[in-house]
Amino acid sequence: MQIIYEYHDVSASSSLEAIAKDKLESLQKKFNFVHRADVFFKAQNRTDDKEQICDIRLSLPGPRIFASTHAETFEAAIAETIRDLEIQLNKTKDKMGAR
Repeated sequence: MQIIYEYHDVSASSSLEAIAKDKLESLQKKFNFVHRADVFFKAQNRTDDKEQICDIRLSLPGPRIFASTHAETFEAAIAETIRDLEIQLNKTKDKMGAR
């Protein structure tokens, strides 16, 4: 799977990329039809402590899947975004199997 990383108002981080890559590869093992992931790391000033944002867009046959999470740390944002994507991928897989 091809993984593209983009940073907005955040310094590039190989440790964040490694965490995201590990979680995305485990997703790809379950859902082998995923062929590309675009991962966006952003920082945003907010009134609460959830200033770290992780957006992930997955490319697969059919429409793309997207999830976004605001959290206190990027690690927590990545984990929550991956959970959201897994739910969407399960629904997509069920639809693909029904055809």
